[in-house]
Amino acid sequence: MPTELTLAHSPDPDDAFMFYALATERIDADGLHFQHVLADIETLNQKALRSTYDVTAISFHAYAYLRDRYRLLRCGASFGDGYGPLLVARAPLAAADLGKKCVAVPGTLTSAYLLLKLFAPEVETTTMQFDRIPAAVAAGEAEAGLLIHEGQLTYAGAGLHKVVDLGEWWKQQTGLPVPLGGNAIRRDLEPELVGRIAAVLERSIRYALDHRPEALAHALQYGRGLSTELGDKFVGMYVNRWTLDCGPDGRRSIQLLLDRAHQAQLIPEPAKIEIVG
Repeated sequence: MPTELTLAHSPDPDDAFMFYALATERIDADGLHFQHVLADIETLNQKALRSTYDVTAISFHAYAYLRDRYRLLRCGASFGDGYGPLLVARAPLAAADLGKKCVAVPGTLTSAYLLLKLFAPEVETTTMQFDRIPAAVAAGEAEAGLLIHEGQLTYAGAGLHKVVDLGEWWKQQTGLPVPLGGNAIRRDLEPELVGRIAAVLERSIRYALDHRPEALAHALQYGRGLSTELGDKFVGMYVNRWTLDCGPDGRRSIQLLLDRAHQAQLIPEPAKIEIVG
């Protein structure tokens, strides 16, 4: 009999690209039926604190608070190889002059927020929906803003200036890709079901990579004004070799982020990662 499951992810092009084949029934789902739930990543982080969904995208920062409810899946993660969350300002601003400036962030459980606090511990923050941040900074509602998703490619069109790319900074500090988010699966699901789910999700990602034009056309519905060229670039940035399998470097980078966060007293206790599938 089919198994009904909830699958939650962000309404952005890279997640839409990954789950295209599953959402449009292009692949064999092994008798599994997924109800797709779309919400911004901070909402998903908060929902995961209540074990709302069977499989959900989460920030790796949020995983530190979810280990008793979820484990990480091997496939479906987002890493940036020398690029990542982008700190921008209305006028040119040197990173050394950040001080205690107020930065608009897309949520305090996001990995972008955690990276920002590791980079500039003294900054103050205000939280708002990720897609509101560019306009808010341009209007002077915040002194700087932390951009995720396609805002990393379109910020100049809003008249904003790059302060620092936190993915670039992380690569300089560690030599590793910056860990942003991944798929998490509820701990109380049976191991056999976990294996089936992981295999189906990997099948969906492989299908998208093998049928890029059609998967990209679907993904651009969630691109908020991205051209085909920029949409293709954005998807290529975050659906990469670490997406199919986070591998040793990915695992090491996730663990290092959480270790450094604990050392900096940004998370309350050590967080050992557990990856399945």
